[in-house]
Amino acid sequence: MFFGLLATALIVAGFAVRALAGVVQRRPVWAVVLLCVAVALLLAHGRRRRRLSAARIARRAGEALEQGTSTALDALDAPAPSPLPPAIPAPAGAYDDTLPAVVAPVAQGVGHDALSPEEFEAAIAGLCARDGCTRVEVVGGAGDLGADVTGLTPDGRRLVVQCKRYGEDNKVGSQDLQRFGGTCFTVHEADVALVVTTSDFTAPAVEYAEQCGIVCVNRDALLAWSEGRAPAPWAADAPAGTAEA
Repeated sequence: MFFGLLATALIVAGFAVRALAGVVQRRPVWAVVLLCVAVALLLAHGRRRRRLSAARIARRAGEALEQGTSTALDALDAPAPSPLPPAIPAPAGAYDDTLPAVVAPVAQGVGHDALSPEEFEAAIAGLCARDGCTRVEVVGGAGDLGADVTGLTPDGRRLVVQCKRYGEDNKVGSQDLQRFGGTCFTVHEADVALVVTTSDFTAPAVEYAEQCGIVCVNRDALLAWSEGRAPAPWAADAPAGTAEA
């Protein structure tokens, strides 16, 4: 069908060209007139398109200029931002001013079970700082080798604390104490080693701790310490946590 239509169009065009040639031969003046009219129409169409394009370009340029002017005026009207004061880095281990809000629930005897492990470590660090320890730091995390809190006791001994935020039915066993005992003195060079838990210790764990010189602070001892009813666990006369089988 396509080729048939194409052939028909070519035949019609041939007849039209032949007829036009005959007209040109018989009436050359009319041919010149028709050619001039066709050229005039083409030129008029081209000029109109150019005028439309120029008008469109001018309109867009005006819109862009107006938008740029508005943005510049807004920037000039906006107040200059006030410079921020220089940040003062806090010294490492300075928990005296930063941890009271975390220590408060433990100091009131409630809330330590609701703390996350990281918050519990921070709370124990705060208790150490409250009772006179210096250079207190929370160092717990991956690769801590059992040390969660470190510092210096008021008499200058190196303190290393492991924090166990366990439920009441999950006691700290002897394996936990053995792992801590294998690093607290040799790796962390502790003079005083504490294991503080929100739960309790098994009898074998307490026995191992007594042999190694590790101070166990169970739930009741922690509550008494935080409320100020008992001396700090690193004190020479501090009682060890109650052990249960």
